[in-house]
Amino acid sequence: MLFKTKNQTIKGVSGQGKIMPTKKNVILTSNGLFIIALMLLISSCNVSKRITYFQDIQDRQIVMGTEEQPTPEIRLRPEDKISIIVNSKVPELTALFNLPYTARILGQTQEQLVNTNQGASGYIIKSDGTIDFPVLGLVQAAGKTRDELSAYIKNELTNRNLVNDPVVTVEFVNLQFSVMGEVKVPGTYRITRDHITLLDALSMAGDMSINGKRDNVLVLRPDSNGKLLAYTVDMRSFDNVQNSPAYYIHQNDYIYVEPNAKRANESTVNANTVQSASFWISVVSLLASVATTISVLMTRAK
Repeated sequence: MLFKTKNQTIKGVSGQGKIMPTKKNVILTSNGLFIIALMLLISSCNVSKRITYFQDIQDRQIVMGTEEQPTPEIRLRPEDKISIIVNSKVPELTALFNLPYTARILGQTQEQLVNTNQGASGYIIKSDGTIDFPVLGLVQAAGKTRDELSAYIKNELTNRNLVNDPVVTVEFVNLQFSVMGEVKVPGTYRITRDHITLLDALSMAGDMSINGKRDNVLVLRPDSNGKLLAYTVDMRSFDNVQNSPAYYIHQNDYIYVEPNAKRANESTVNANTVQSASFWISVVSLLASVATTISVLMTRAK
């Protein structure tokens, strides 16, 4: 017995039939697979745009400048702790201006502590911005850079004929910043030099993970009154990074890398979204099943 329909022909034999796929059905199925593959390709391109740094730098001419641009230095604030060491050709003269060293690490000699400043007692800047320096009395420290404070103390020692050839070294003791969120090594990091950039900070934290949002890195910065100022930085844009007020890190900054949608959805029970691994495994399984079905149908049609 022979039955004809619009799209297929079924030949009945003892209650069993064989489906004959038409050329039109095969073409439609092939087109569907092509569209799905194209969507996967477009999706992968979008993912690349979400995670690549400095995308706009490829559209500009990179000029290697010979002049160094001035960079903002870290200025001291109340509650910052610093060490100040005065040296000269006559150590007996400078001993009066140096605080005693405290051996904080067992096994280290006095010379090792002096060289590393790890055993140096420090000055904590008062709320009015001053420190009580030996002989000189109250010295304004807040608002100054390390070099400015060093130069001021050196001039005072020289002008008062206390030390003829002083060498004054100012070091940071407790200055730090914190990195949180989607980075490989979140934590608190010490500031050991005058210029630390946002790129340095993220590198010290092991860089952002693949699940971190590059377009919305948040920097929280306490102002002089203790209130937090918020800055957002798009790490995908060269211009946005270098022109941001948060490009140079200050003491007590908090850097937060927000998780992307995939990472956020992993906290749910059924995180089966377009960006989840389980979703793409399901898509691949579906495509494999469709391909197998088409292969079987085409084999039977021969």
